[in-house]
Amino acid sequence: MIDDQTKLDQTLLSVILRPHRSLSRRGFRILMGVMAVVSSVVGLVFFLRGAWPVIGFCGVDVLVVYLFFRASYRSARLYERVELTDQALTVERVEPRHPPRTWSFMPYWLRVHMDVPARHDSQVVLSSHGKRLVVGAFLPMEERVQVAHALSTALARHRDRRF
Repeated sequence: MIDDQTKLDQTLLSVILRPHRSLSRRGFRILMGVMAVVSSVVGLVFFLRGAWPVIGFCGVDVLVVYLFFRASYRSARLYERVELTDQALTVERVEPRHPPRTWSFMPYWLRVHMDVPARHDSQVVLSSHGKRLVVGAFLPMEERVQVAHALSTALARHRDRRF
């Protein structure tokens, strides 16, 4: 039986990749409050001028923006955990409303591919024995480059340790 400390010593790389959201929850609440106030003032102006049906449309636009932001925050719960140990490189992808999926590769045979120089649509591709997996597709290009470099470096260190 392996104790926890030995298991930690065998982990060469462990990263969690998450999509970036530039608006915090607090910022979202402030934005929605400002939109509600502005929409209410605009609706009130139209109501006082006799165009009372506009009030409904002013409420609908705030509701639509709210629903789109909620969908964006739901998709932000997606993450990928990449862990390299002596025995395997494991990728676990957790998506909202889907069961987690896991892929495992033998580190010695694993290759990390990314275009050099990196372009906007470049992907980090793990490949081994005919299996391919794109990792971090939701990340900005600069972060995908960093992930590819970190994975390549960790795999090189793993191969060097073996000999």
